[in-house]
Amino acid sequence: MFVTADATIKLKLEDESKGVVLVKNLFLAADPHLRPLMQKADQFSVLQSFTPGSPVYGFGVARVLDSKHKDFEEGDYVWGVTGWEEYSIISSPENLFKIHHHTDVPLSYYTGILGMPGLTAYSGFFEVCGAKKGEYVFVSAAAGAVGQLVGQFAKSIGCYVVGSAGTKDKVDLLKSKFGFDEAFNYKEEHDLDAALKRYFPEGIDIYFELVGGKMLDAVLLNMRVHGRIAVCGMISQYTKEEHEGIKNTACLIYKRIRMQGFNVVDYYPLYPKFLEFLLPQIRNGKISCVEDIVEGLENGAAALIRVFNGHNIGKQVVSLMNE
Repeated sequence: MFVTADATIKLKLEDESKGVVLVKNLFLAADPHLRPLMQKADQFSVLQSFTPGSPVYGFGVARVLDSKHKDFEEGDYVWGVTGWEEYSIISSPENLFKIHHHTDVPLSYYTGILGMPGLTAYSGFFEVCGAKKGEYVFVSAAAGAVGQLVGQFAKSIGCYVVGSAGTKDKVDLLKSKFGFDEAFNYKEEHDLDAALKRYFPEGIDIYFELVGGKMLDAVLLNMRVHGRIAVCGMISQYTKEEHEGIKNTACLIYKRIRMQGFNVVDYYPLYPKFLEFLLPQIRNGKISCVEDIVEGLENGAAALIRVFNGHNIGKQVVSLMNE
């Protein structure tokens, strides 16, 4: 026997649920840090490792369907950590950010430029590095969600900026759309040290680290005295069973370099200040972003693979808007 109905089923939380919210996921961020969490427990991450058989979870944008938390109500749009599934029950909504500006900017921006990657770029560049006008800035993985913004922030305060990327199209994008002074394809450089000396004959003041490995080793040789390195990611190492070592750490001493790792969660209190800084620049076209959106949760794994194959251009997003 089959029972059919035209009525729409409205999902609700149980009455005894306390402090949780039920959301419909709209956009999911295919971020590089999801990969190491699939391998083993990682006590250094903002997210805990995945349990086999459970949904992947990461940053996304969602709409609240029901709430037992005083700060959220039905119809609110939020961004934060959610599941790679159509609907999620979020038991710790304290780290969700309510979205107040969505009528004049796309909701998908809160997976990137107005979400975790944007706040990462802002806090790393301005807070960790203490960037100043006229400095020499190098950004690796510069066409990604974080790198593209770091470069634009640097140009906005009058820095000289060079980025590296893995394809000619990405290199062209860095210079034509994001305003980088120079950019190069690291895959075409047989000697990274020589390449950096070509673009930075006077050395590097700020390196925004997103790659690690051989690139970091070459950068250390080219840092200026009292240079700063903000260590944000190491995408070249996430799929390796044994991570590459670096040899040039003595440069940290000789050049009095400050190299600091950071996690965006430490800078969540800056989010209102970040929005005040960035929203006007998005609206007047001074800061832009590129998104690479795939449709459907069933294409989520392929979207994440695109990130590690270097096939994405800009922020890789999975859209569930039509599900």
